[in-house]
Amino acid sequence: MFVLCLGMVWSSPLAMGLSHVIMCLCVAGVWCQSSLPPTVKPTIPPITNAPPANVDNVEVIRQNETSVTLQWIMKTKYTYELKFQNGTSLINITAKTDGLETQTVSSLTAGTEYNFTLFTVEGDYRSSGFNFTADTAPVNVDHVNVTAQDETNVTLQWNKVNGNGITYELRFSNGTNTTIPVSDGDEPVTYTVSPLNAGTKYNFFLFTVFKAVPSRGYNFSAITRPLSVGGVNVTGQNETSITLQWSKVSGTGITYELLNTPGTNTIVLASDESGTVTHIVSPLTAGIKYDFTLFSVFEDVRSTVGSQFSAVTAPLNVDAVTVAEKHRYETSVTLEWKKPMNGVSSYVLHFDKENKDIDNLEETVTVSALDPGKIYAFTLFTVFEGIKSSGESDFTVTKIYCPALQWEVTSSSIQTVLQSEIVSYGEANNGSQTGGQVFPFTNRTLSFTQLYPGANYTVTLWFEKDSKKLLMCEQNETVVPPDLIRPRCDYLSSGYAFSLAWDMPAGIWTSVEVNVTGKSPQRVEGDWLMKADIDGVQPAQTYQVSLASISGRRMSTAVSFSCNTDPRGVIAGSVMAVLLLCLLVCLAFFIWRRKPEIFSRPKSLFVESKLTSNKFKAIPAGKFSDHYHTMSADTNRGFSEEYEDFIPVGTEQTRKAALLEENKNKNRFTNVLPYDWCRVKLTILNHNMSSDYINANYMPGYGNSRQYIAAQGPLPPTVNDFWRMIWEQRVKGVVMVTNCTEGGRTKCEQYWPLDYTPCLYGHLLVTVRSEKRETNWTLREFVVKSRDTSEERPVKHFHFTAWPDHGVPEGTEALIQFRGLVRQHIVSQENSGPTVVHCSAGVGRTGTIIALDVMLQQLEREKAVGIAAFVHKMRLSRPLMVQTESQYIFLHQCIMDSLEPKEKMIQEALYENSDLIYVNATALKEFQAVSPKA
Repeated sequence: MFVLCLGMVWSSPLAMGLSHVIMCLCVAGVWCQSSLPPTVKPTIPPITNAPPANVDNVEVIRQNETSVTLQWIMKTKYTYELKFQNGTSLINITAKTDGLETQTVSSLTAGTEYNFTLFTVEGDYRSSGFNFTADTAPVNVDHVNVTAQDETNVTLQWNKVNGNGITYELRFSNGTNTTIPVSDGDEPVTYTVSPLNAGTKYNFFLFTVFKAVPSRGYNFSAITRPLSVGGVNVTGQNETSITLQWSKVSGTGITYELLNTPGTNTIVLASDESGTVTHIVSPLTAGIKYDFTLFSVFEDVRSTVGSQFSAVTAPLNVDAVTVAEKHRYETSVTLEWKKPMNGVSSYVLHFDKENKDIDNLEETVTVSALDPGKIYAFTLFTVFEGIKSSGESDFTVTKIYCPALQWEVTSSSIQTVLQSEIVSYGEANNGSQTGGQVFPFTNRTLSFTQLYPGANYTVTLWFEKDSKKLLMCEQNETVVPPDLIRPRCDYLSSGYAFSLAWDMPAGIWTSVEVNVTGKSPQRVEGDWLMKADIDGVQPAQTYQVSLASISGRRMSTAVSFSCNTDPRGVIAGSVMAVLLLCLLVCLAFFIWRRKPEIFSRPKSLFVESKLTSNKFKAIPAGKFSDHYHTMSADTNRGFSEEYEDFIPVGTEQTRKAALLEENKNKNRFTNVLPYDWCRVKLTILNHNMSSDYINANYMPGYGNSRQYIAAQGPLPPTVNDFWRMIWEQRVKGVVMVTNCTEGGRTKCEQYWPLDYTPCLYGHLLVTVRSEKRETNWTLREFVVKSRDTSEERPVKHFHFTAWPDHGVPEGTEALIQFRGLVRQHIVSQENSGPTVVHCSAGVGRTGTIIALDVMLQQLEREKAVGIAAFVHKMRLSRPLMVQTESQYIFLHQCIMDSLEPKEKMIQEALYENSDLIYVNATALKEFQAVSPKA
């Protein structure tokens, strides 16, 4: 409304729908004139009060989803009326006192902007009204999902709140606010909070915001994943558990979750005292590989990545480790065990501070190069994936080599000094008498006394510990037999023999050695023999005689005395000799007078005999080189001529036993048959007279008529006889100079066990104790045990493997060295039986090695050698000894190289002049009848 007063226009806003009184007053004589036309006379209303003033301000002090709380200053004389701007009345209140008035408008819609007018009313008058707006708070989100989390962030998601203009504000527990932009559309809101710390629990408030008015806030928490475990160490393993250790993950409240192969989960708590975590996984199965995954866990949230690793449990031990008694020797032992059912990939044997790896397929191992008579502790570990079991431990003792002990034997005692202190007990047993001695032994001396003279005792040494009784060694010793008492002699055979007799002493003897002046020692065989007849003596002579009883290899003290032969025949003979001599002189005189030319003829027979004698004389060492070159001249002509002289030697001797029908299949070759007079006779079995036959002869040595036995290589049916010969002849060494197979043919049956498993040959059990292979030979040691008496004897086997089938060795050095080993053994077994030497036929290579041994002894002692004489001597004992001319020349070459060891002579081509050996087709049906080399 506009009012013109005194030429001025006044305007003022008026509230609609109300009556207003406008007064225009004239002041100080000034006329007032309304704006009405002059023709209209103004109406003067009555004078009324002015409307009250509006409130200065209305403050919205609180808001929620359904109400807003307003506050303003009231005065007591006014009434206040609050209306929506659309005219809807909300509040009408009269102030009672001056001051702040607070009113709440409720039943509103959340997240809505409302327009209000507050009127001040006095009577019939009210103010123009104070207009303002107020917004209700929006509703909270229904739920917040943590859709993803790792070590540095969490991803949140929630559904949008209905309404326009809604935004969101995320408040951390530390008060930091983040406004989250919202895209258009109805899709959920996704927001990633980062960067955060790993393994931490965060508390959040999510506010819905409408026109800067937040909701009351949705409270929730979210957790970041903890850091992964850096690495896991396996610090211990046994058969039922695995011990793990790892460094703690940084952060408080971290636990760990361990998953293993079968799907088992285990929660592992960590102590606060240490920076590492140790956990034992059990119970587990032995010898199994387990796959593990280890997570760090915080508030049931695993680390993003688990630490994956594998570990195995230790395998089970073997049930027990036993020492095979049959394979426990002086320098080696064999251990045996049973393999566990599963979980074993190999074994490790800890023996004498050394470790030995063993394949898992094995259930036995032999440990060699040990010291005799020593205690050895050992532990056998099973191994699976490189992990050892706790181990099965025990101990064993190596045997003592009894023959190496110095045994002092008398007619009533056996005594030795022990080098080892681990012998606990010893005993001597002859089957009917047992003597024992228990450790400690005085000065290490083991002594058995009051023994029966001449008896054979088995001396056994034992070791005892922890209820174990282990055999240390066994030695068969024969006590010295008793001295013969009251020896005497008597006439016999007109003085060409005499008889000896003696009384029976207490004891055992199996033969008597008789030594008579001018005669070779004679051994008279027979148990408890009490007399003997001596022939080959002359009448009317006095002979010194000594007698000694023999049992085994022991001999009593010789008893010496004189014996006179019968002189009666000498007296008569002397008279007859004088008469005969006179008659011969007269006859010679008569012939000379009639035919004197007879006495002037050349003494060709004498010369021939002298030449033959000279041919077999020993050649001095200094002249041997000239002799060798003389014989080698003109393509070895001298050797050929000399060798031809051996062809008929000995061939006229009988071979009746070899030609018996029942013995023919025992001969490898039909023309290599032993002479009857010197063949080796076996004991007769079951009254079978042919069971004493074997194709073998006694052979002379240097100063010993029975130093060797030359034998053919055993045939399948004669292997048992071969071992019986070794046992009965008390053989301690066997020399083999052939291979079992040569040129595709069987030259000799393998007569010893193929491995360390004992084999029975007749009544003899043979065990290979050791085997050592060299370039040109193999050395073996056998143990031969009689099943009848349980007696054991060692037998050394010297096997020369470098002698070709057709010829001689490539050089002399190897064979000379090999002979040295054989000779050393023979010397060490001085009182044992003969040494057996064999090849295939038992003549060629056999004769060569025997001759070489004898010639080198002769060269050493006499500084001369008689090769031809000794070959001649050998052929009297066995046919075809040194069978070929090339072997004969090779024998001379060996002597040459022995005399000149530093100068290797140029070896000339050797002439091969082989004697034929006819294969016994009956005994060797599988072989062709050809002429083999011996």
